[in-house]
Amino acid sequence: MSLSRISVTGVRNLHPVTLAPSPRINILFGDNGSGKTSLLEAIHLLGLARSFRSVRLNPVISHEQPACTVFGQVELPDEHSRALGISRDRSGEVRIRIDGQSVRSAAELADTLPLQLINPDSFRLLEGAPRLRRQFLDWGVFHVEHRFLGAWQRLQQALRQRNSWLRHGTLDGASEAAWSRELALASDEIDGYRRAYIQALKPAFERTLEALLEVDGLQLSYYRGWDKERSLSEVLAASLERDRALGHTQSGPQRADLRLRVGSHNAAEVLSRGQQKLVVCALRIAQGHLVSEAKRGQCIYLVDDLPSELDEQHRLALCRLLEQLDCQVFITCVDSTVLQEGWCEQTPVSMFHVEHGHISPVHGPSGVKA
Repeated sequence: MSLSRISVTGVRNLHPVTLAPSPRINILFGDNGSGKTSLLEAIHLLGLARSFRSVRLNPVISHEQPACTVFGQVELPDEHSRALGISRDRSGEVRIRIDGQSVRSAAELADTLPLQLINPDSFRLLEGAPRLRRQFLDWGVFHVEHRFLGAWQRLQQALRQRNSWLRHGTLDGASEAAWSRELALASDEIDGYRRAYIQALKPAFERTLEALLEVDGLQLSYYRGWDKERSLSEVLAASLERDRALGHTQSGPQRADLRLRVGSHNAAEVLSRGQQKLVVCALRIAQGHLVSEAKRGQCIYLVDDLPSELDEQHRLALCRLLEQLDCQVFITCVDSTVLQEGWCEQTPVSMFHVEHGHISPVHGPSGVKA
C-alpha cells in the first residue's frame, strides 16, 4: 500500500501543500526547522490521529489556524483505494473520515494505514519505560491478529472495574469474582497472541539485524507480566491485599515487557547510540515484514533524519533494507547528496526540497523524479 496523494493544512510551520509522492522512496531535504519533520508528523496524524512530537495538540496546529487537517489517498494491494481524512481543532475535537464516512475510532485509520516511525528518539524503545515496548509489541500484534483488539478492549474494561473496586470497594463479592475471571481470561488470550507474534518476530529480527550490525550475544525475550509458573488467577488471589493497599492491579499483561540484553546486561547500557538506532531499525523493519505477510501490503515508513549517528556503511545498509521491503518510505535529511546514491536504478525515488514551510518537488537525474 502507499499514499498516492497527501494534502496538509494547518500543521506547524507548513504552508498548505498537496503532494503526489513516489510509491517507493521519498526524500525530503532542507535546513533544520524548515518543515521536513512536520510533513512526517502530518502523515502520522493521518494514520494514528496523534502526533509523535507532542502529547499536547496546540503546538501541532499552525499559529492563527483553528485546526489542522490532513487528507490522503491510499492505494491498496488489491488495486482499490481509500480516501482518509482527519481534522483536529484546538478544543481537542477529532473528526475522522474514511471514504467519506465519519468513523469514531482511530483504530480504523491504523488498520488502513500502518505506519512505522524511525526518528532520533527511537533509542527510547530500548532504554525507555516498558510501556514503550508494549506499544511496539501490540502495534505488531494488532496488525497480524484481528482478534487482538477485542481482547485488548475486554482487558481494559476488566482492569478498570477491578482497580475501581480495589480503590473504593464498590463491587460485591460476586461482581468482583466475575471481573477478576474476565481479567484472567482476556489476559491469557492476549498473552497467547503476543507469544505467537514474538515467535515470528525473533527470527525476522535476527536476520535483519545481521544485515545491519554485529552484536554478539544480543537476545530478545518476552516477559508476560506475571509469574510464568502460575496462572494469573492464582497471582491475583495471592497479591490481593497488596493490590488493595496500592489501589491498582500489579500483575497482568499491562505489565508485560520486551527485553533486549547483551549477555547479562540491558542492551541500552552497553550499546552506543548509533548501535541502538540500528537495533531499533532492525526491530521495526522486521515488524514491517510480518505486517506485509499478514495484510498483503506493506506498511509505510517514516524515517526522520536517517543519516544521524550513522556512518556511510551503516547508512547504505539501512537504505538497502528499506528498499528491499518494497514499500513506501519517507526520509528526511539536511544534505540530499548523502542519500542520492545507493538505490537501485529501477527504484522510483522522488526528492522534495523543504524551505520555510514550502515543499517543492525536485527533478533530478534518471530515476529521481517527483
